[in-house]
Amino acid sequence: MDVNGTVAEGFEPVREAFLRNFETLGEKGAAVVVYRHGRKVVDLWAGTRDVDGDAPWQRGTAQIMRSATKGVAAAAPLMLAERGELDLDAPVGRYWPEFKAHGKDGVLVRHVLNHRAGLPVLDRPLTPAEALDPRRGPEALTAQTPAWEPGTAHGYHPLTYGWLLDELVRRVTGRGAGEWIAAEIAAPLGLDLWLGLPPSVAAEGRVGRAGRLPAAPEPTGGLRVRAKRSVTAAYDDPDSLTRRAFAAITPFPDQNDPAYRATPLPATNGIATADALARFYAALIGEVDGVRLLAPATMEAARAEESAGPDRTLVINTRFGLGYMLHGTASPLLGPGSFGHPGRGGPLGFADPESATAFAYVTNGYRKTVTADPRAQALVKALRALPE
Repeated sequence: MDVNGTVAEGFEPVREAFLRNFETLGEKGAAVVVYRHGRKVVDLWAGTRDVDGDAPWQRGTAQIMRSATKGVAAAAPLMLAERGELDLDAPVGRYWPEFKAHGKDGVLVRHVLNHRAGLPVLDRPLTPAEALDPRRGPEALTAQTPAWEPGTAHGYHPLTYGWLLDELVRRVTGRGAGEWIAAEIAAPLGLDLWLGLPPSVAAEGRVGRAGRLPAAPEPTGGLRVRAKRSVTAAYDDPDSLTRRAFAAITPFPDQNDPAYRATPLPATNGIATADALARFYAALIGEVDGVRLLAPATMEAARAEESAGPDRTLVINTRFGLGYMLHGTASPLLGPGSFGHPGRGGPLGFADPESATAFAYVTNGYRKTVTADPRAQALVKALRALPE
């Protein structure tokens, strides 16, 4: 396997871990980028652009980020709050009056970001066609009754998070989250990152086809990691909150469908290069070529613990700040102060302010993992082991 790109002196173990992912974990095509103090120190790619093809992954190949999209989308309400256009402690209904129906008058903007809104499921899931209509998700949430009293518990909102956030941004700014992020985040930083893939970019053939990889080979030594029976049961039970939350769109759309990729869904379908995702996180914690997205106080608020403990959706202990998953057993990041977001089955982006590090991994091959894929974790482990 030929690994392309560069690593700065001292970061060679990350390259070695990246290569091992192909040799031992069945990686098909992937890229990893690390920024340190606003400077790129790891920029690697290898394998094929498409999970089912043989065209090589090139510099600038982009992939769908799945739920790593949530970390990018979260910056929009945080930046709007910093500008005084959105109050995180205001009821969502202040900006979206119809939303207050069916016991949701107590849902705060903050609850959308920290997964305490009580709205991870829809009583009637949307079809793929309905999900691509920007009106249908918000309409469904307007008609939905919370699964628990908002603010009293937390549970990951895998799909509904995107409609909640998108409609809030639209009500405040007149633009959907995809359009707002393109103008206010991607353009100033020069990011190859899109929530709603433009036809011109789609025509370039830079975005790889994604798909499921076969199960990874079992490790030859050490402990074999198995999901707890309670977690397995939750995913197997069609009536569980877990299954229903991930089934808010049924059946789930084909991630390679041009129509799906062209429609902004801020919970699931952002598309980016590894460099763009890492550069985004670098700009959350410091200046990148003169651009910083969040003031230090806003960044600190984003990574302050808002929700912790048993997650009603994921049935494991999770930790969330404002729109970001925090370092913990569910999703180990670089250190205790790290914040970011994984994508189901592989992708990961995060920042670690203490070490001024930003990290991103994207792949075209997905596994059954939810918050901590072994390939991403191998790269993070190699980075964590480097001398300071």
